[in-house]
Amino acid sequence: MAEIAYKTKDCGTCPIRHRAVCARCEADELVYLDQIKYYRNYEAGQPIVWSGDHIDFVGSVVTGVAALTQTMEDGRTQMVGLLLPSDFLGRPGRNNVLYDVTAVSDLTLCCFRRKPFEELLTTHPHVSQRLLEMTLNELDAAREWMLVLGRKTAREKIASLLLIIARREASLHLSSIVDGSRFDLPLTREAMADYLGLTLETVSRQISALKRDGVIELQGTRQVHIPDFATLLAETGDDADGGMPD
Repeated sequence: MAEIAYKTKDCGTCPIRHRAVCARCEADELVYLDQIKYYRNYEAGQPIVWSGDHIDFVGSVVTGVAALTQTMEDGRTQMVGLLLPSDFLGRPGRNNVLYDVTAVSDLTLCCFRRKPFEELLTTHPHVSQRLLEMTLNELDAAREWMLVLGRKTAREKIASLLLIIARREASLHLSSIVDGSRFDLPLTREAMADYLGLTLETVSRQISALKRDGVIELQGTRQVHIPDFATLLAETGDDADGGMPD
């Protein structure tokens, strides 16, 4: 698709500046990244890349959410991951992608031309270190998510996903979740069902139950209000010192 100018061209005011791969870049490095970057916008449901595609860019999600899915030989698909704001798409040194990547919501991607970005990694080790940290955090999250999908009840799965999104939203504002925190749910209930391995009916029923029990409050169709953080944490089945990483 065509390159599209994004309204936030200044890296210093970018909403993911403090969590993205460029979080530790100095002024001269941001200038270099500015020379090799461009923005792409996608509508909800629009494919970004298909499994096996050759891609000449890597990038960070600025706004919105993307789903990583894998298709089996019989045509069945499984959502295997989500890309939330500040998450990194693509792998330096690899030309092809392993999963289908689709915009779940309207999405903006900050793209870097792959070859110049790879050159930056070789000349600026702290950028490589930041990418390694993000990769290890992603690995930790994947291992924790195996627990969510394999051992938790439907109610605990919904509460865990809400907590993950709330923590990520808070981190983008350099804050922590507090009683009264609010965030916009970026996923439809259909997408939540796919990701959690539940039916749409089960997701709707459990969200309604959490609302009825005062664990969450809903305003409109997407805004979630957390009256008491400890109550939501208890619903995830995690202890206060554990749980999913940010």
